[in-house]
Amino acid sequence: MMWWILLLTLLVLFGIYLLFAPLVLFMDTKNHTYFIKLKGLAKVSFEPDKLEVLKIKLRVAFMNFDFYPLRKSHRPKKEKVGEKRPTKRRKISPKKILALLRSFKLKRFDLNMDTGDFVLNAKLYPIFNFLDYHAGGFNINFQGNNRLVLMASNRPINIIKVFVNT
Repeated sequence: MMWWILLLTLLVLFGIYLLFAPLVLFMDTKNHTYFIKLKGLAKVSFEPDKLEVLKIKLRVAFMNFDFYPLRKSHRPKKEKVGEKRPTKRRKISPKKILALLRSFKLKRFDLNMDTGDFVLNAKLYPIFNFLDYHAGGFNINFQGNNRLVLMASNRPINIIKVFVNT
């Protein structure tokens, strides 16, 4: 009986950890680093591959899995007997999408951009300078360098709140 109580307590604590654990979204276009990480538990990274266009690497606890989502499956499709019912797709309203985006906290944002047009770069320079002074992380250059670094975090409980409340 004591073991069941201990096991149930551990499961409840793990469930609470899953709700409040930080979820990190990271993008770096120069280094081609893109990942979503649930701190201490799992990490999903999107990587280029030599043979395939895209490889999804999943790291859970101490195990690694590789998925190739653009690879065709070689399994024969089973034919279903009977009529197919049209499935109803639930649409997410723009209000929910906006509320979901607002629930994320921006930890880092760096934008280094060159449009390739010197005149347009010169017109954008005062705007980027103003944004860099007030918000930080904006830079325009005339050397052909483009880079976006984005790091945002959220908690699963906040995401659940958005879908329940809106």
